[in-house]
Amino acid sequence: MRKFCLGILVALMISVPAAPPLLAQSTDWPSKAVTVVVPFAAGGNTDVMARMASSRLSAELKQSFVVENRVGAAGALAAAFVAQAAPDGYTLLFGAAPQIAVVPQIQKVSYDPIKDLVPVSIFGTGPFILAINAAIPANTMQEFVAHGKGRKLNFGSGGTGSIGHLSGALFVARAGLDSVHVPFKGGGPAMTALVGGQIDMYFGNASEIIPHAESGKVRVLGVATDKRMPQLPNVPTISELYPNFSLNSWNGFLVPAKTPQPIVDKLAQQVIAAARDPAIVAQLTKLGIEPNGTTPQEFVAQIAREQPQFDAAIKAANMTQQ
Repeated sequence: MRKFCLGILVALMISVPAAPPLLAQSTDWPSKAVTVVVPFAAGGNTDVMARMASSRLSAELKQSFVVENRVGAAGALAAAFVAQAAPDGYTLLFGAAPQIAVVPQIQKVSYDPIKDLVPVSIFGTGPFILAINAAIPANTMQEFVAHGKGRKLNFGSGGTGSIGHLSGALFVARAGLDSVHVPFKGGGPAMTALVGGQIDMYFGNASEIIPHAESGKVRVLGVATDKRMPQLPNVPTISELYPNFSLNSWNGFLVPAKTPQPIVDKLAQQVIAAARDPAIVAQLTKLGIEPNGTTPQEFVAQIAREQPQFDAAIKAANMTQQ
């Protein structure tokens, strides 16, 4: 009788299919340290947000979320690294809009931004602000455009192919101005050139521009956002003059394709909660960053909605991949 029962038990064990390894692991994710890959150098807005979010995730999920900066090819190296990583939730990309909307359009990359990466949640968005040198006799966008007609202008950016570059190129095209792009190695040098009068205009981060505007060294004319910024309520959006002008510099989490849905959902819930935490909201707002916290579905929809504007900017900058 004992042998008979054992036989039945063994037969039942053989007949019950084992749970897929990744699905089984997803129920207790994370059970070890998680790597958060950042495509830019330490100290910038993306890195600061990544460390802020990772600290919160570590505290809530009781595991280490270790930030790793993988710099190169405008973020393509980091994006490709994560896209090719195991889809188990232990390698995350804290990326920015260029890795999805821009870089694959202007250079050859070893990842498909739509097929190889799954959007999880946008943590925060850094608005880009149009500023001009204070010596230019213009207080509004209309006055600046009128001033620029018939003149040879120049505009700076933190690098070729950056959102600052694309924003400047699109503005010049929409305004019908004649202007040369001057790329710098980062926003800091570009801002120094604007203050010093070496360049006429610059699209930069709020954290770069607002302090100089408050001291009167530069003049803010517009914001490349969907709506006016709370920190600059009297400054119009560029879309008020040139409709559909909003190249959002979002920062958020993406994971390799085929990552189990329970992991995606759990991570999204945590990022949403972090982005809405009053202490984090205060920190982000102080940096001039808009807190978000989107669902995966909202993230996907935003990427699709913004792509036509990025495509127009890439064309204006004459950077379409041949």
